[in-house]
Amino acid sequence: MPSDPVTDDMLTIREMCEAFDVTPRTLRFYEAKELLFPVREGQKRLFTRRDRARLKLILRGKRFGFSLEDIRQLLNLYDAGDQQLTQLTRTYELAQDRLADMERQREELDEAIADLKEQLRWGADMIASLQTQKDAAE
Repeated sequence: MPSDPVTDDMLTIREMCEAFDVTPRTLRFYEAKELLFPVREGQKRLFTRRDRARLKLILRGKRFGFSLEDIRQLLNLYDAGDQQLTQLTRTYELAQDRLADMERQREELDEAIADLKEQLRWGADMIASLQTQKDAAE
């Protein structure tokens, strides 16, 4: 039986879940948020190459901390008609802002880690000192 070129390019929800390590609920959520547009055949959802490319970008955007609204806007710029110049430019700008935010967060986290390490050293010294006093009193 010859294969159907239309459906050969499409993945079921199960295949999408396996390919991208996501849950069906995640895919339905992104569909409800109008980020993915699977073809519906009755109750069955079939995901196109475009859906797969969009999901890859959604997951990458989430990993980098972009909001779903930012991701939606970037995905919608794909069809701007300028060979993705607008989409790439806006993505680059958002990525620069996100990187600056992440670097600020890292600096704050590095400071908090250093402070906690100092507190742990103080605590270890206090425990050792109290243990020494206790041992001497016995």
